[in-house]
Amino acid sequence: MTTNFKHTSVLLRETIDNLNVKDNGLYVDATFGGGGHARYLLSKLNNGILVGFDQDNYAINAAKDNFYDYLSDNHQPHLIMVHDNFSHVTENLNKLGFNDGIDGIYYDLGVSSPQFDQPDRGFSYRFDARLDMRMNQEQELDAYQVVNSYSQSQLADILYQYGDEKFSRQIARKIVQRRQQKPIETTFELVELIKEAIPAAKRRTGRHPAKKSFQAIRVEVNHELDSLKASLQEAIELLKPGGRISVITFQSHEDKIVKKIFKQNSEVEVPRGIPVIPDNLKPKLKLVNRKPILATASELADNNRSHSAKLRVAEKL
Repeated sequence: MTTNFKHTSVLLRETIDNLNVKDNGLYVDATFGGGGHARYLLSKLNNGILVGFDQDNYAINAAKDNFYDYLSDNHQPHLIMVHDNFSHVTENLNKLGFNDGIDGIYYDLGVSSPQFDQPDRGFSYRFDARLDMRMNQEQELDAYQVVNSYSQSQLADILYQYGDEKFSRQIARKIVQRRQQKPIETTFELVELIKEAIPAAKRRTGRHPAKKSFQAIRVEVNHELDSLKASLQEAIELLKPGGRISVITFQSHEDKIVKKIFKQNSEVEVPRGIPVIPDNLKPKLKLVNRKPILATASELADNNRSHSAKLRVAEKL
């Protein structure tokens, strides 16, 4: 049996090939999803191990079917699935007995296509569903709570900071006004409010008027940026010398975080007069690519999701 979890992996070969995969290495897939990157990496291993993280029950269950052979104890290379957020990577690796570091880790950030395409998950403004947007279905906070309990100023800040929404204040005001009459329960109710808050002339141009707001609320519900910061710092510490980290981002705020953390760990300010840089001042990383790797023309033509993708790679010194 194969569980249907169709998702076209972006920058597939670039992400994995830049890890300089060792055939007996230990690797981490921080965002397993449909397992496209994982399947390619497993094809390059002989006796290695891949630990796949995902907080989405659907992705975990799909992996049990689609990667059944790799999950068996006696299979080499071997896959181990972990149902948790990637911000807890160190804790989970320690539980598994992997205490000596990893040879590589990679991230494919954002929401996968199957999550958007499941109407009841509430990620998409294309389907009418209860406001949810949880990647981890076991957590308490969901989009319904954000929309119906956050203050007007909190909502405006979230929409502006996480979605770059120019009309964040107008949308937040409209949400608060409407929920005083009755709770806002569904995605289509929220879409209509957003449309009402945005001037008609602006609604007729560009992307769907609810796109930025839905993105911002999803980021808040799943604590995506805080989790990313925490996980990247853990990943850098976990890497063995020569180990590499690959990160695909799709939004500017994600890419800024990755770029900043990579820069902080690859550059040092050495006081004048010190002939030898002490170990505690030496950089932890070197950048494999100064500028982000972008999708090729052929991938851009085949996969619309690749248009906003940026890949950054760094190596542990």
